[in-house]
Amino acid sequence: MTIRQLGEQMLIRRIEIFLRDTGMPWTKFGRLATHDPRFVQDLRNGRIPRDATAKRVEHFMNIYREDARAN
Repeated sequence: MTIRQLGEQMLIRRIEIFLRDTGMPWTKFGRLATHDPRFVQDLRNGRIPRDATAKRVEHFMNIYREDARAN
């Protein structure tokens, strides 16, 4: 397993936890985070996102959590 594949597994785990914690549907997450409603399903099926996409997804989850705490 490469470092990139390991990072991808960690990303999908963080996304799954985020979805569980927020109750957000996976299609909505994909639309909001990447403008791709199939993003999460594609990750579940082995898609490896570009580094910039992974960073954008992490940023989206962080901002969403911060906004949720502020409200």
